Amino acid sequence: MLSSTAQITTDNPQRLITRLCKHWSHKFPVSFDEQRGEIQLGLGPCVLEAQQGSLHVRVQAADSEQLLRLQTIVGEHLQRMADAPLPEFTWDRQAP
Repeated sequence: MLSSTAQITTDNPQRLITRLCKHWSHKFPVSFDEQRGEIQLGLGPCVLEAQQGSLHVRVQAADSEQLLRLQTIVGEHLQRMADAPLPEFTWDRQAP
């Protein structure tokens, strides 16, 4: 399984975790608290972890095409869930 991570600067990572997990809880298995969220998306899992002043995001998928799709979907949804536009962030693909 391939994985990719992103570090997103935000003043309230806990709020993003809660909003994104609640948003997807009607379609996918989700578990979360204020510090961590896990969403079992159809293409693969997404893990969100609150850190001081940032949100750490990790997505996993079976192949490169699905990984790129997950990065796009999760990134767009995080932007929608944020109270203000998030600063640009990049995904860092992890070696298998």
